[in-house]
Amino acid sequence: MNMKKLLVFFVMLVSVFFLASTVSAAEIANNVTVEVNGINVDEYNTSIVVGETIFVRVEFDSLVNVQDVTVEAELEGNRKDVEAETSLFDVEEEKRYHKTLVLEIPFDLRDSLSGDVNLHIEISGSGYKTTEDYTLRLQRESYSVEILSVEVPQKVNAGELFPVDIVLKNLGYNDLDDVFVTARISALDVERTAFFGDLVALRCDDGIEDPEENWGVNITRKCFEDERDTVTGRIFLQMPYDSEPGVYALEVKVENEDTVSSKAVQLVTKNSFPEGNFITSDGKLLIVNPTNELVVYRLVPQSTDDVSVSISETLVSVPAGSSKTVIVNAESNIAGTHTYSISIFGMNGKLVETVSFTETVQGRPITSPIIVLTIVLAIIFIVLLVVLVVLLGKKPEKTEEFSESYY
Repeated sequence: MNMKKLLVFFVMLVSVFFLASTVSAAEIANNVTVEVNGINVDEYNTSIVVGETIFVRVEFDSLVNVQDVTVEAELEGNRKDVEAETSLFDVEEEKRYHKTLVLEIPFDLRDSLSGDVNLHIEISGSGYKTTEDYTLRLQRESYSVEILSVEVPQKVNAGELFPVDIVLKNLGYNDLDDVFVTARISALDVERTAFFGDLVALRCDDGIEDPEENWGVNITRKCFEDERDTVTGRIFLQMPYDSEPGVYALEVKVENEDTVSSKAVQLVTKNSFPEGNFITSDGKLLIVNPTNELVVYRLVPQSTDDVSVSISETLVSVPAGSSKTVIVNAESNIAGTHTYSISIFGMNGKLVETVSFTETVQGRPITSPIIVLTIVLAIIFIVLLVVLVVLLGKKPEKTEEFSESYY
């Protein structure tokens, strides 16, 4: 009796699985055609290129009336799959529909120039499903170089010579000749270029004879012991001594006559003298030389009509890694707060910096020759004016008239 029940249960279970598989296998569409970038994949051996965007157009005839239908396209690669899916739509029986999907092709060819990938198309909705699979040829770009890494120190001091370590890999279909790499910090006007040599598309073996072993393509490639598709190099950059502390963008640019690529990283800089190499305080000018060379400056004080400026030294030499103090004297006859400056020139005559000072003075009374002359002239004028007034105020005496007698 138990055996009979077990047999009935087994038959029912098989029936359920059969019905489920029948339902799941119900087709929703036929006469499916697929185009990739306008090329019918059924009629042509379609090739796509790494890094590009492809448009997949799917057309089909609906076999049923179904709501909430979607079309999905999936590109199955060795390392990474990409897929796209349409929004929901409805279909009616014996009507033809089309949908277009967009796929971004990732890089999946690090060890070969080209290879086959599977394009899977699925049309489904409400328990119905139709799938189609196609083989596409995926190949590298003609010329492409990838910057695998850019390494810099965590922090760089102002004035420091620091390394930039760069790793490059040829990910193109063809070899790259005469590759140059430029590292630059645009904000600081720092730049240097180095030659990194040639990069082959793929390293090969001398024993390769069969085109199928030669990465699937019949291309003659010469093999050398020193050939390389990946290269590591180092470029040294000098951080300016007057660079302000902060975060800067360091850009690495790789180029040859066929291709250009770039990558940027962040570089943190610190400066022990954030106010610069010229520090003013209490009538003194401190000149700091953080470099490893002797520096010489010419100082020119800028006197004004109100302030007379003098300094202890006009030609200052500061040894490497040391500092020097210059005494600044300012005098004025006018009491108040005055601002004056000192211009600092390099030995090439170029203006390096202009530093400003602010000083409050009591002023001192002095006798100016012009003022004395003015006062004397004013006194003489007053005296003359008084004399004039006195003269005008006196009346003239009458003259005695005499008559003439004739005898």
